[in-house]
Formats: sequence, C-alpha cells, structure tokens
Amino acid sequence: MTLDQLRPLASRLLRPFVSLSVRLGLTPDAISVLAFLLAVAAAGAFYVGDAVGYVAGAILVFLNGWLDLLDGAVARETDVDSEGGDLLDHVLDRYADVVILAGLAAGVGSWLLGFAAVTGVLLTSYLGTQIQAVGLGRQYGGLLGRADRLALVGIVGVLSAVIPVVGGFSLVAWLLGFFAVVGHLTALQRFWGAWGDLRGSA
Repeated sequence: MTLDQLRPLASRLLRPFVSLSVRLGLTPDAISVLAFLLAVAAAGAFYVGDAVGYVAGAILVFLNGWLDLLDGAVARETDVDSEGGDLLDHVLDRYADVVILAGLAAGVGSWLLGFAAVTGVLLTSYLGTQIQAVGLGRQYGGLLGRADRLALVGIVGVLSAVIPVVGGFSLVAWLLGFFAVVGHLTALQRFWGAWGDLRGSA
C-alpha cells in the first residue's frame, strides 16, 4: 500500500489551506512554482550535509509535498484546472525530484547512486503518465509512489541528523540505493500491470 492511496484523507486535511490560499489570491501555478523553489532549497540543505541541513531539508521536502497536493486542490476549488496547469505541475514535480536526489547525492558524494536513483524515479513517473496516455487512467500505484519517496526522504533526513552512518555507509547512500532498486521495480510493476490490462481488453 502506498501513501498515494491516502489522497482522499489528504484532500480533507487540505480544506483549511485551500480556503486560505483562495483568500490570499494564490493561483495553482504560483503554488506549483513555490513548491519547486522549496525543493531547490531542500537540495541545498541536503548538499550542506550536516545535522541542521538534513533536518531543514526534511522539513522543506515535507512542505514541497504538501504544496504539490495544494495546487491541484486550489485549481479544482476555483474551477481553473487546466491541461496547461497540469503540465506545469508535472514538469516542476519531475525537476523537484531530480534536484532533491541530486542534493542528497552531492551531500554524500555518491553520484553513481544518485544517477541510479534519479533514473528509477523518473521512469516510475514516466510510466504513470504514459499509462494514462494510452487510455488507462493516471497510475499512482506500485511499490513506491511520489508520496512514499518524499516521506522516506523526510524520515531519512531527520534520522541522518543523529545516525549518519549505518553498516559502514551513510544513511543517505542506503536511501539512494533503495530508490534505485525499488524505483525501477515500481516502473516495471506499472508496465506489466498496464500491459496486462491492454492485452486483456484487446
């Protein structure tokens, strides 16, 4: 079960923030851009690589994920949801994923692990939207969705402030390796599920 399945609960919790955003005149696109800027700030904090940086990065990643939910909710509330806004949101989400993982990799000097993690994450996201493109609906499921990744980054960020090394490797390196393996497995899981649906409906 992935955290993406808890979107209905998150939607209820978002209600006060949606109302506040509407009163402040914040547009969905502005919220999407703000979420991306927080991701860039998180990457910078992770690059610093000390205890304060990891905790700050974890908080910023949490805020990025929260705003990523908020932009869509505000768009629906104000009836301005559009294909252009959806495109901007998805592009900024992918860049946010890349910069966050790059910040983590740079902080521990594990560029190879960073590359493997980024490709796993991007392929997971790509399969989700490509499945939608062939008419099966947007796919959020699998072993590891975006909400799960952000939650794990936040948890590891906090833990890295007090337990930086586990089993001879940094906790961040373990996380990047996990994202690399599980990210690609999630992409394949989504592919095979969609492939089976397409073959079944043929």
